[in-house]
Amino acid sequence: MKIGIAADHGGFELKQIIQPFLLSLNHEVIDFGAYELNNLDDYPDYVIPLSKAVATKEVERGIAICGSGVGAAIVANKIRGVRASLINDHFSAHQGVEDDDMNLLCLGGRITGFAVAKELVKVFSESKFSGGEKYVRRLNKIINLEK
Repeated sequence: MKIGIAADHGGFELKQIIQPFLLSLNHEVIDFGAYELNNLDDYPDYVIPLSKAVATKEVERGIAICGSGVGAAIVANKIRGVRASLINDHFSAHQGVEDDDMNLLCLGGRITGFAVAKELVKVFSESKFSGGEKYVRRLNKIINLEK
């Protein structure tokens, strides 16, 4: 799977852990930055291009990391076609994909430990949208709202 990843200074260290982990799971990784630690950078500068790539299907899924993950989720969801969520637990990492067709995982670089982050990323990348009737109906309501 082709997965995009982006982080500001608050998520930079975690991105440096997650990127090689994704490669070890045989995913193709597109890095949207930051490419170096800069404590004055802003998460929208990286999350917006990542989100646009998810929306246009340049990448199949995205992972955005900022200090808490909240800002990344807020900005990602401003892009039509992106369904992003801040995830902190195993159940939500797969349920968000299976039921809600979540296509962008947000993590808090200052909150989520490395081992937990790897688990969440693995589950997120392995999960598939169920396509169940009620989930498609709900997804269509979201898509219509974006129009």
